[in-house]
Amino acid sequence: MIDVAILLDWSEAALRWLHVITAIAWIGSSFYFIALDLGLRPTAKPADGVRGEEWQVHGGGFYHIRKYLVAPASLPEHLTWFKWESYATWLSGFALLAVVYYLGADLYLIDHRRFDLAPLYAIGISMASLILGWIFYNTLCKVFVEKSHTLLMVFLFAILVCMAWGYTQVFSGRAALLHLGAFTATVMSANVFFIIIPNQKIVVADMLAGRTPDPRYGVIAKQRSLHNNYLVLPVIFLMLSNHYPLAFASDYNWLIASLVFLMGVTIRHYFNCKHARLGKPTWTWAATALLFIAIIFLSLQGKDWEAIAEEESLADLPASQQIFGQDPHFATVASIVQSRCSMCHAAEPAWDGLATAPKGIMLETEAQIAAQARTIYLQSAATDAMPPSNLSFMEAQERLVIQQWYRAVTEGAAAP
Repeated sequence: MIDVAILLDWSEAALRWLHVITAIAWIGSSFYFIALDLGLRPTAKPADGVRGEEWQVHGGGFYHIRKYLVAPASLPEHLTWFKWESYATWLSGFALLAVVYYLGADLYLIDHRRFDLAPLYAIGISMASLILGWIFYNTLCKVFVEKSHTLLMVFLFAILVCMAWGYTQVFSGRAALLHLGAFTATVMSANVFFIIIPNQKIVVADMLAGRTPDPRYGVIAKQRSLHNNYLVLPVIFLMLSNHYPLAFASDYNWLIASLVFLMGVTIRHYFNCKHARLGKPTWTWAATALLFIAIIFLSLQGKDWEAIAEEESLADLPASQQIFGQDPHFATVASIVQSRCSMCHAAEPAWDGLATAPKGIMLETEAQIAAQARTIYLQSAATDAMPPSNLSFMEAQERLVIQQWYRAVTEGAAAP
């Protein structure tokens, strides 16, 4: 019989690897072209339509690069389009979202203490937010395409703050920050798919037909490219945030995420000015440091864990998790986990050097242990990854008990 938990874990690993590879390709090319565009210099003898040029050296060779304001007089035979990096990043990211958060909705997507949703409703809200968010953003950009770009950026930041707050009201903290990253990445990739590439194709079609390309298409594409430039660093933070419970499990996680977007702006502004040879605005580093200090302060505002623990019970869990607590061997498993794991996975970890429970996973109560059944099985029974270096001396017989408990419950649940 195929172990579904292990199969899903390997699927997650494969998709995460693919997602990281494609994201590196997309972000790398984006950073390169932003730096190239900002670093262009006027040519001594400008050719028709040439906005600027740049000489670069890399890998033992020299490169002479020119940018045309609209398009060259004649189209080259070979033209490279930078689009699949973006598309592959979004597709692999959505597949990863589906495997981790949709198939594991009860564990990762839904926080039943916050908003008791059925998995299908939660998944529907997730997908609808990505689609409707893009539509609203795209409409706003069209309205402001020839108006104040600064005002547009203020409105866009307000949207991100609202999305951050809204996600934290519906999903678990971990899922909320991940979804804010997914929403932002959807905007970025949709900019490429619906705006930037189609506009470039219109210019190419006009050239092939002998028409003079309309420069407005380039202006619109440039607007979206600029947004992508400033959004990319916050997206990276949000995609990694599930490793940092001080960020996602805070009562102020939505505000932390909002400040991260401002940090992305200050950091990118420094490098954009540097690439454009407009000086090095060192004030941006001071601003970034102050924002980061504010984030640290917000993350330290604690919860009333005693009150929360008193309210937790197995009966509050969804049926898919309750079954692990109803097994006759659960009391033994709970005792093992509490004795071997809860010194770290606790509201107040007893292990020196740990400020919070690793990945925000707490294993002090029976409800917490039943809710994390799959993770406990994968980390301490299917493998010996936990406890780290077996520092709490979990015995082979104890791992066997956990393994038999998990498999008995899942095989029983799968039986007709």
